[in-house]
Amino acid sequence: MRLSSYFVPTLKEIPSDAIIPSHVLMIRAGLIRMVSAGIYSFLPMGYRVVKKIIEIIREEMDAIGGQEFHLPALNPKEIWEQTGRVEAFGDTLFHVKNRDYVLAPTHEEIMAFHAKGSLTSYKDLPQIWYQIQTKFRNEPRPRSGVIRGRQFLMKDSYTFDRSYEDLDKSYALHDKAYRKIFDRCGLKYFVVGASSGAMGGSKSEEFMVKSEAGEDTVAYCENCGYAANVEVAQSNVQSVKRNEKSEPLKEIYTPNVKSIDELCNFLKIKEEQCAKSRIYINEGNPILVLMLGNDEVNESKLQLITGSAVRPAHPDELKEIAGADAGSIGPVGFKYRIIADNRLKNANNMFSGANKNDYHLGGIDFNRDIPNIEFFDLRIVQANESCVRCGSKLDVFKAIELGHIFKLGTKYSEALGVNYLDEKGEEHPIVMGSYGIGVERIFACFIEQNYDEKGIVWSKPLSPFDVHIIALNMKSKLISETAELIYSRLKEEGFEVLYDDRDGITAGFKFNDADLLGMPLQIIVGEKNLKDGNVEVKIRKTGEKRIYKISELHQEIKKLL
Repeated sequence: MRLSSYFVPTLKEIPSDAIIPSHVLMIRAGLIRMVSAGIYSFLPMGYRVVKKIIEIIREEMDAIGGQEFHLPALNPKEIWEQTGRVEAFGDTLFHVKNRDYVLAPTHEEIMAFHAKGSLTSYKDLPQIWYQIQTKFRNEPRPRSGVIRGRQFLMKDSYTFDRSYEDLDKSYALHDKAYRKIFDRCGLKYFVVGASSGAMGGSKSEEFMVKSEAGEDTVAYCENCGYAANVEVAQSNVQSVKRNEKSEPLKEIYTPNVKSIDELCNFLKIKEEQCAKSRIYINEGNPILVLMLGNDEVNESKLQLITGSAVRPAHPDELKEIAGADAGSIGPVGFKYRIIADNRLKNANNMFSGANKNDYHLGGIDFNRDIPNIEFFDLRIVQANESCVRCGSKLDVFKAIELGHIFKLGTKYSEALGVNYLDEKGEEHPIVMGSYGIGVERIFACFIEQNYDEKGIVWSKPLSPFDVHIIALNMKSKLISETAELIYSRLKEEGFEVLYDDRDGITAGFKFNDADLLGMPLQIIVGEKNLKDGNVEVKIRKTGEKRIYKISELHQEIKKLL
């Protein structure tokens, strides 16, 4: 491809709206342009990378028996209502103006729709169906370039099996395929246990890369390899020790005391003596959640316990539910469901709100004073806590999700009536799995892991081109003719070649563009080396420069690539 006629609008300046490296470099290198917040166009060179990622994904999905579909992005809303996901996705689901249709953020419902009535016998199973399609999510705060957008390209696949044992096999096939995909794309990644969220199901894992640009937080143990999204991560932390003697309940006047720290300062007590109360709403019903001290509620864990979406109660709801405002709410006398974190099990002589503004209770015995209380792991894991597997310290850091695999079970097949007949003629719901990969996220994450102060550092197989030829002076007949000859020969040899044949552009400008665009190899055609029948080859990753005979060039390029 000749750069003189190729649309590659590079920029010298850093875009004001771009912060993370991949976003900055994708715009500066002319790979993408923003149309609106969270909506991007891929320009010709950027789309070359997208197509290479898609082909790698397609090859590995086909290798495990996947069959490729192309499904509509526009879905009838009624199908989504049958599975309850219009409510589960909430405001992130795009609705078409007449409200009868939605723009799909994923395609479980439509795949199940096609399976219904078609996969009717055990002989039809198993099946692996997939597509690579545009998805839509109404992200309230799209950011980080293509990593979190409102429109994005995704590979989503779905498995249909007779049993959970067969689902295990389909899940393992996808796990293996995903590792091959990310390995072939040259990414450094790790796998973590995760929450299924609005997808539902019994088990899920995320494939992630460590990055400050990530919107997920991961707990990781370097010693044993334990890794989990903080949505489900656990750690070994001490629980409250029960005192031998339980004090009687006592009401304490605590004017203007709202937080745990304020309560500790006011009463001269330790944080470990306090139980923080928060009220959530689940399907219209209040739930009081109790945490030790300043531990934070992990709402993903809470949702797994309740089995459906939860939200914090609004300030104007608290008085009606508990008789007090935030900061004065507590478990004693609370009329609705009460859930406490495991660290509070069997605790006594604790302090919490009295359900009366400006008052707290002391001497609370969880066994004596709070009937029907339930205990679960509810807290968000913190850095340096002990690993649940080996006891070593946990690291907690930001990460970007590349892919997510789910064991859906029968959630969608039961909701949509997707059943099959076994050998005895008995009907059963088909057991499903769902598996997603973000195409643009692979693109962005590769750049996040492969750049320097000059620009992107590509490597095969994602590099837009293998070789970047730089003709230093197009007015020189020797340079232009030699560059043309090298360009033609390398293309004939099957290399993908970008040729900077622009006239009137300084050598410095061409070098800067070449480093910004970041092809693995640069071939520099200049008069100094041409006098001896040589050209200079620069390895972009290391900056190393080598001199080669023009006659030997294509063989040396093969070796270097």
